[in-house]
Amino acid sequence: MALIITDECINCDVCEPECPNDAISQGEEIYVINPARCTECVGHFDTPQCREVCPVDCIPNDPDHVESRDALLLKYAALMKSKADVA
Repeated sequence: MALIITDECINCDVCEPECPNDAISQGEEIYVINPARCTECVGHFDTPQCREVCPVDCIPNDPDHVESRDALLLKYAALMKSKADVA
């Protein structure tokens, strides 16, 4: 399941650089997570790094993008392959 940033976000800028998949970016008003790039850090870390650093706990699971751990691992593998192909 991808994550989502709620409107409780205070734009503190700490989550964006922590995302290993470059899934987090500045939206119109708050930071947003691209569900196509979010693996909840599966493949990189044991826990989502954005959640680890968020001071206001505003990053829940996105109910519109439910994925199993296996699906997240496949997405991680595809992202890493894409990254390697570009390099």
